[in-house]
Amino acid sequence: MDNRKEVREFLVSRRAKVRPDEVGLPLGVNRRVPGLRRSEVAALAGMSVEYYSKLERGTLAGASPSVLDAISRALRLDEAERAHLFNLAQAAEGTSRLLRPARRSSKQWSTRPSLQWALDAVSGGVAFVRNSRMDLLAANQLARAFYADAYADPRRPANLARFTFLDPNALRFYPEWDIMADITVAILRTEAGRDPHDKELHDLVGELSTRSDEFRTRWGAHNVRRHGTGTKRFHHRFVGELTLAYESFEMGAEPGLILTIYTAEPASPSEEGLRLLASWAASGEAASAGTPHAGG
Repeated sequence: MDNRKEVREFLVSRRAKVRPDEVGLPLGVNRRVPGLRRSEVAALAGMSVEYYSKLERGTLAGASPSVLDAISRALRLDEAERAHLFNLAQAAEGTSRLLRPARRSSKQWSTRPSLQWALDAVSGGVAFVRNSRMDLLAANQLARAFYADAYADPRRPANLARFTFLDPNALRFYPEWDIMADITVAILRTEAGRDPHDKELHDLVGELSTRSDEFRTRWGAHNVRRHGTGTKRFHHRFVGELTLAYESFEMGAEPGLILTIYTAEPASPSEEGLRLLASWAASGEAASAGTPHAGG
């Protein structure tokens, strides 16, 4: 991906989101741009307009951490946005690939038996491993049943981004589809900043931009986020409404991979729904495996 273009569009989009009165500046009249002017960002960050303009044009190489912090404060960036700005600066320096261990392609990666055992040990929750492109690489039995629609196409690996934007079933599976679509794009945008040389991610973004207006519009917003914990609503075709809490963890032994576990509040209707789904999954897999003959 073009780092200078990414930097330029990200900084312009963040500048447009900050109202002058939010940072103690008068609204004034005859404003031709939404949000702050370049000169206002420069003043808030304590640097010259010329220097900030150079940075906003995409030339982040050489910018010190203190300069990046000053811009982050001036633009009121949250933690995820600040991290994204630093990632873009590392990419501009050409150091991002040196600072992070190499990530493995989903085509080359295979599940270790011990990892699958660990996933299968999570019997009451949806447990899966994904990569930065949102490919589902490993899952327990309940996760495969939970994401049955995403696994439906045997021609390619299950991918949550493709499912969200290209599969009509996603509109039913995600009752709050707009929120899930925003989250999905923000995750991909964050990963693109962390590893701008990921060709498979670049290809995925190109495919989704070509095939989905909803994706293309969101991608252009340059929103990013850290996806660690929270609650989401789902509607599964077999068990109905589910409200699940999730926790996501970066896997130290597998750079670039994320372990996520969805669980339900104890004694809630959603916990009962997961229990029913687990029972359905177990009976379905037993049936597909065949029933042993009596006596042996």
